[in-house]
Amino acid sequence: MTVHPSLQNHADAWTHSIEAISELVQPLVEGEWNRATPCPGWSVRDIVSHVIGMECEMLGDPRPIHSLPRDLYHVRSDFARYMEMQVDVRRHHTAPEMTAELEYVLIRRARMLRNENRSPDTLVRAPLGAEQSLEVAYRMRAFDVWVHEQDLRIALGKPGNLDSPGAHVTRDALLAVLPKVVAKDAGAPPNSAVVFDVSGPVEFLRTVRVDAEGRGTIDGAPSLGPAVTFAMDWETYVRLACGRVRPAAVADRVKVEGDEDLAAAILAHFSVTP
Repeated sequence: MTVHPSLQNHADAWTHSIEAISELVQPLVEGEWNRATPCPGWSVRDIVSHVIGMECEMLGDPRPIHSLPRDLYHVRSDFARYMEMQVDVRRHHTAPEMTAELEYVLIRRARMLRNENRSPDTLVRAPLGAEQSLEVAYRMRAFDVWVHEQDLRIALGKPGNLDSPGAHVTRDALLAVLPKVVAKDAGAPPNSAVVFDVSGPVEFLRTVRVDAEGRGTIDGAPSLGPAVTFAMDWETYVRLACGRVRPAAVADRVKVEGDEDLAAAILAHFSVTP
């Protein structure tokens, strides 16, 4: 494989998750494609449609020309409308059509990966006509397919892969935005610290520190006197951070110590996926 070393982890994680998705949906009967998932507004079919659509965009395929219905309650932004286009255009596809298109896209993307020789900083197409580096694109696809693999597993009652390569890509992506959540969005006071103690298949302890100017940073050292300490399992952390569940619904799985008002503010802004 000629893919750049800095892209390899993301490519491997993407491959692992996308193949897991394919294995999950291949045996489904028609009715199972309509099962609701934790992803707001999307069924099993919708998630697979989204995955197919995003991989088609990575391949450079033209976007479908399609008018969205006006009664989609979960579509509230330009970004959501952009994402919904690839989903809604496939809403009446049959199970064989879905699995066949998924397999065809996987074959094309695997060939693309084998022949990948672009630099990680090469600019490629991003949603809404923006551009992003190839490295960011690879990371986002690995993150996206792992989260949606978990959506499908919950909907189909087939848990697994909570510690797969995609899980570690997801952990890093979610931790990267945690300082903004704590310092800017939740307004943690200057010179404070907030600790996250996460257990389970992917475990870590991280401290977000807010400096005198209100800027947040993150490290792996414990804090002697944190304003708040959160303790939860990895699956709960992911579901909260990806907007799959409201904090009140998992209150029994999140242990909070310290400033209750600040803890509530952090949890209120914890969902970071669009």
